Amino acid sequence: MEEAKVNNRNQGKSIPIEDSIGNGDIYQSVTERYYTPRYVLDAGNKKGEDHCILFHSNRICLITLAESHPIIKEKKSIVKIDFHVSTNVDRLKNKVTGKGKHGAQFLQASSPLCFIECTDNTKYTVYSCIKGKLVEMNDALIENPKLLIDKPSAEGYIAIVLPNITNSEQQKEEMLTREDYRRIIEKREAEVV
Repeated sequence: MEEAKVNNRNQGKSIPIEDSIGNGDIYQSVTERYYTPRYVLDAGNKKGEDHCILFHSNRICLITLAESHPIIKEKKSIVKIDFHVSTNVDRLKNKVTGKGKHGAQFLQASSPLCFIECTDNTKYTVYSCIKGKLVEMNDALIENPKLLIDKPSAEGYIAIVLPNITNSEQQKEEMLTREDYRRIIEKREAEVV
């Protein structure tokens, strides 16, 4: 009834801004507005180490941890994040130039991006989960590893990867949607209880 009064009162007139926005409107973050989340469960065949890949419409992907990953779920304290993944490869030394991302390290879905060590002596490997060129590693995590837990889908992302234009959509469709991910996680948690 109240809505009808507002509509009748404002016919032919511009609506005041305070009346144009509903009280129940939820404001989305930049990540929620512009990125499509996809999930990989048990990355690297390690039970419970779930990853989230945020796909932007321009194909850029942010690699981060899923909410169900033990580091985020248990709010673990991180001792160290090591981007030196082998004797010859330090992900922080990735130097990219130009539109073609020349000099970028090429990643397979199983390529490790970094190793994370927590205060409870647990160690985790974060994988790319997607084939493409490594555009950037988030070196802000070195100074503030807590970003990984506090803001995993924003300032706490791990890496930016650019998949090939020919298979970007295919890789995206092979991963779990948010709905599928939540359904599986609920089932997993019900089995534990």
